[in-house]
Amino acid sequence: MNQPASAYFIEERHDPNETHTLAVLVQNEPGVLARVIGLFSGRGYNIESLTVSETEAQKHLSRITIVTTGTPMVIAQIKHQLDRMIPVYQVVDMTQTKRSIERELAMVKVRGQGEHRVESLRLADAFRARVIDATTESFVFEITGNTDKINQFIDLMRPLGLVEVSRTGVAAIGRGPEGM
Repeated sequence: MNQPASAYFIEERHDPNETHTLAVLVQNEPGVLARVIGLFSGRGYNIESLTVSETEAQKHLSRITIVTTGTPMVIAQIKHQLDRMIPVYQVVDMTQTKRSIERELAMVKVRGQGEHRVESLRLADAFRARVIDATTESFVFEITGNTDKINQFIDLMRPLGLVEVSRTGVAAIGRGPEGM
């Protein structure tokens, strides 16, 4: 089937998707998180990771850390729309600053006996994961690090008897003496 002819030359763009970590400082009040998440879902933007916590109790401020993926134009649009929301005080793209530290915590449950059990302990030691629960049939490991490190640890545990994973989501903070 042929495409209909057009009088306009429309250039197809295939901008690559990028992953960005956004730190959003908001008023700590009911409904703010729902409004921020509504901005993403209403426009079909995906959230890879979401972490929220009150950071300054006296000022009633919370920090929302969002990891999202999109083209550079979509990321710019997300930041602009977040900046325009009333309870939002500041939006910082931690990825663009290139001066940030990102960490995530995961609890990984592995079932195994014999050689699989020994191998899971050896790998946990290599990844600096701590055993936080142990039975004769399973372990629960706690691992902290960047997302790639945690993904790699989980992938290695799959063939050894991975049962369950619980992750916190990414927390990020800028390097140096300046605040957000």
